[in-house]
Amino acid sequence: MGGMRAARLIKMVLLLQARASMTAAELAEELEVSERTITRDAQALSEAGVPVYADRGRTGGYRLIGGYRTRLTGLARSEAEALFLSGVPGALREMGLEDAASAARLKVSAALLPSLRDASQNASQRFHLDAPGWFKETPAPPLLPAVADAVWDDLRLVARYRRQDSEVERELEPYGLVLKAGVWYLCARVPESGSYRVYRIDRFTSVEPAADDRFVRDEDFDLPAFWEERAAQFARAILREKAVLRLSPDGARQLPYVTDPATAREVLADAEPDDQGRVTVTLPVESAVVAYSQLLMLGPEVEVLEPPELRDRLAATAARMAELYR
Repeated sequence: MGGMRAARLIKMVLLLQARASMTAAELAEELEVSERTITRDAQALSEAGVPVYADRGRTGGYRLIGGYRTRLTGLARSEAEALFLSGVPGALREMGLEDAASAARLKVSAALLPSLRDASQNASQRFHLDAPGWFKETPAPPLLPAVADAVWDDLRLVARYRRQDSEVERELEPYGLVLKAGVWYLCARVPESGSYRVYRIDRFTSVEPAADDRFVRDEDFDLPAFWEERAAQFARAILREKAVLRLSPDGARQLPYVTDPATAREVLADAEPDDQGRVTVTLPVESAVVAYSQLLMLGPEVEVLEPPELRDRLAATAARMAELYR
């Protein structure tokens, strides 16, 4: 029996357990299948010993014969792990785990088997959501489900990926997935060097299981901590230019929300307010173009003193806005 169908049958039993009776139409809508499929599923359940009874007549529907309760402690591991990700349905869909999650949500009231009590720990070490950038819609990379399978099952991979203008092949131990601002990343250990690296999954051109399939995870590896450290290194590495800003108290409060937070807090910590409560800081920025779009969000709470081209561009924008709103 396919995983999708198994999940659907479990779900059907749980729905009938929760309500006295349901029509074929109600079940079909809830389970997103045709009424004919519901009829077939009900027959399969009764053949498997689950007492589903079809009421004929005007108020006809399906119900479970009095008092039948399943012992649904049998959550599959994939369902238990998916359950702990069920707050991020888009991510589940892209990893191919949506069915497991919907069945698991319905089973959550059943006690977890002892072997599954570590499922939340397992999920948090294999998938991390770095939340900023909700409104960015990007298609999931085609190879994501294959990479996700390898992450959940600790399978060694041989991956080919694009690097600048060449293609590189590497054997990888895939530790965890990170979804950051709509982009999927793989955190993996390179057995050759023993180092952990981050790869953009949309740059992979192929992934295949390695000859000696499974690897043993280093239990000390902490995915959220590793990602936070790498993200901070990356953020600092791209800040190659500087802008001198004069900020109002409001502007200073908002600066960490529009630019790299750690860098903003660092420069603000040393700043002395003038007699109007304004602070002047030298802020590392990625480029004048990026700084323009970030600082625009602060409106009149920031004045750019340097570089001149950034100051001029913001002044021109302010003049056009003043003209619009006259």
